[in-house]
Amino acid sequence: MPNKLTYTKKSGLLENARQVPSPNFDERPNESDISLIIIHNISLPPGQFGEAWIDKLFTNQLPKDTHPFFAEIHTLRVSSHLLIRRDGEVVQYVPFHKRAWHAGISQFQGREVCNDFSIGIELEGTDKQAFTDIQYRQLEATIKQLQQHYPRLKKGNITGHQHIAPNRKTDPGEFFDWQRLSVALDQDLPANASDASDASDAKK
Repeated sequence: MPNKLTYTKKSGLLENARQVPSPNFDERPNESDISLIIIHNISLPPGQFGEAWIDKLFTNQLPKDTHPFFAEIHTLRVSSHLLIRRDGEVVQYVPFHKRAWHAGISQFQGREVCNDFSIGIELEGTDKQAFTDIQYRQLEATIKQLQQHYPRLKKGNITGHQHIAPNRKTDPGEFFDWQRLSVALDQDLPANASDASDASDAKK
């Protein structure tokens, strides 16, 4: 079991996470507006686990000639706040109070540009494969830490990339166990990403 993760709000970092600083971030419009967690999955090359290529992608060092897929994506300038690997290792690329570039064109309950107010967490995996027990445990522990420190990150404001960008993205995919996360956090997940007024009307 990896060491317990403790969040230091002043630095925006998780203690005991492996720190791999990414240059792909900027300032949030409003640091006090952190109010959403977005869960993604990633594997590089697709379907392969345990190598250092995700670190390379998020630090703009992915070699284009190493794999055919890398030639397509090596110029991307993207990042996430965290990666949780298959073995439970947690890697942090961007401090939480900074804006990571993970969501792209997106919308959550009528608000666009989700990068402005969200935290992005990547799970090493694919849309078509179950995630590991230790990944869920690390994810649950991390979310609990974040909700203690960000008052607007209220219960239930957790969703997937596929929900905030449904025409572009499919992750974390059908094998992500939202029911398990809901029970562990005592929250109804994933959050409804449609316009808040639309969601309210739908319940009438």
